[in-house]
Amino acid sequence: MGNAGMGLVLLLVCLGLSLATIDRVEPTGAAAGEWLAQETISRFGDQARVLLVSEAGEQSTQLADGFSRAIGRAPALQSGQVIGDPSDVRKALGRWATEHGRLDAIACSPGMADQLVVREAAMLFPALGQPEILRPAGSSWPRFLGRQNLLNIMGQIAVIAIVAVGMTLVVISGGIDLSVGSLVGLSAILTAAWIQWHGGGENAGTGQMLLGSLIGIGVCALIGAGTGSLVAWAGAPPFLVTLGVMLIARGTAQQLTGGESLAHLPDRFVWLGRGADWGIPNAVILMLVLYGLAEWMLRGTVFGRHLLALGGNAKAAGFAGIPVRRVQVLAYLASGCMAGLGGVVLASQLKSASPTYGDGYELMVIAAVVVGGTSLSGGQGSLLGTLIGALLIAVINNGMNLLGIDPFAQKIVLGCVILLAVLLDRLRQR
Repeated sequence: MGNAGMGLVLLLVCLGLSLATIDRVEPTGAAAGEWLAQETISRFGDQARVLLVSEAGEQSTQLADGFSRAIGRAPALQSGQVIGDPSDVRKALGRWATEHGRLDAIACSPGMADQLVVREAAMLFPALGQPEILRPAGSSWPRFLGRQNLLNIMGQIAVIAIVAVGMTLVVISGGIDLSVGSLVGLSAILTAAWIQWHGGGENAGTGQMLLGSLIGIGVCALIGAGTGSLVAWAGAPPFLVTLGVMLIARGTAQQLTGGESLAHLPDRFVWLGRGADWGIPNAVILMLVLYGLAEWMLRGTVFGRHLLALGGNAKAAGFAGIPVRRVQVLAYLASGCMAGLGGVVLASQLKSASPTYGDGYELMVIAAVVVGGTSLSGGQGSLLGTLIGALLIAVINNGMNLLGIDPFAQKIVLGCVILLAVLLDRLRQR
């Protein structure tokens, strides 16, 4: 299945989740108050008599403020408001009945509209007449398509997608890298340790934060180069080499901190992970830039063509004069570098570092690469496909959370998705 097919699958999954998560959304706060005022004037004119009732709380205070501002545009309208519990509402209705008599409408917050004293106001206080009960009109909208939910998806997938850039290059070359999750944790620890222990902690400047980040990324890049050297020059199986490096990196991160977390980081450190200078999370912008550069490198440079040739047939690539070992080392170096960068982004998002960061990420990253259409046999794949695969996995996980699916069942679904992608890969090769 090509990138267009994967994009169609992603679109269909998003459509299905949108339909499955349609919910009734009622306006709250000032928007609800303005709606109630406008609805009152629309139905009863600018000389209507209306009483706003709402339970206590910050949202209700904002609702009352919005109501007052909108009602102020109709100075002839007679209104009042009460914020409190049902007993306060009963007293307010009694005073209105005694002092003013007829009431055209009772404008209610969503929580107050169902109270008995409101629904039976006409029977309890006949002098009010038959006031109509108004409540903010809701609209149906998919929770999945909520702006905050979409930003959450992008923020959550940023680290996985960044690490998947390097993994894609390794898999295209015919290898595999199980160490990326542990390198994420090691990078986060190295970065936070430098900032906290040598850079001034919470008072660290931009230079110290940048230096700490470069140390985390640089160490992981060197480890990646070492891993690639063992695979290329010693002829060791990539699976076993990276498995060993995974354990070493995780143990090193735990040894450095005694298994403890590091949390004394500057507030400005979250700029990369949580910032959104252009309305889009900075981490997402970084992710998109990396994918654009990596796709250009893969398709438009000599190294990219060498990488594809190596994955297609290593012996033939060697006979063609391609520096096979050097290409392998560079692929693993890139994977280590991306894992290190992912660790920095994760530490920035969480404003802390822990030896457990990145645990299990290698599985998610490999899943994104495979689902995105990169062949585990090497020689085929694209960065765009990997990005679509990462988004597809993130969307499925997010949708299952929104639908309240059991976490254990979520793992089963994710496993089935990976198996399906592998089967499709084998069918395509045949």
